[in-house]
Amino acid sequence: MASDKELADFLAGAERRAFKQTVYAVRDDDAALDIVQDAMIKLAEKYGDRPAAELPLLFQRILQNVMHDYFRRQKVRNTWVSLFSSLGGADDEEFDPLETIEADDSSSAGVSSELKLEREQVLSLIDEEIQKLPARQREAFLMRYWEDMDVAETAAAMGCSEGSVKTHCSRATHTLAVALKAKGITL
Repeated sequence: MASDKELADFLAGAERRAFKQTVYAVRDDDAALDIVQDAMIKLAEKYGDRPAAELPLLFQRILQNVMHDYFRRQKVRNTWVSLFSSLGGADDEEFDPLETIEADDSSSAGVSSELKLEREQVLSLIDEEIQKLPARQREAFLMRYWEDMDVAETAAAMGCSEGSVKTHCSRATHTLAVALKAKGITL
């Protein structure tokens, strides 16, 4: 079993290499730092009692899994953000897709009535489909992608495992994509 000192020494030695590896993969220093820190915490919490010889392989596997989670989260977020940004217009700084667009003469002078109506209808359809999701899927989806909570925070808030959060989010995004595609809304 690895002692606390062996674990600390391993993490101190692996931190720089892991950070560089992650920066090359995600191309964002802040995200890379978060990913490495998450991986180090998971190693210490879940595998700190393992023999020191096992730590390098365990850490690499955890680091890879955390990076995969990051990419999955980015893919889903980018899909939804690109959909909603096309609905929000260029002059909307704080566009909330779950609220309906209100007609404001000062900010929407250049937007046609037809475009406003189309946006309102699309947002209404999206809102309807989100409301149709099972409660747990809706809860996980909104926490993860609207509230920008990570998997662990969402799991703690929902009182379930991180795997359950991932499953609920995956099912919710799939259901929404299928339902919106059936209604003619493509991402």
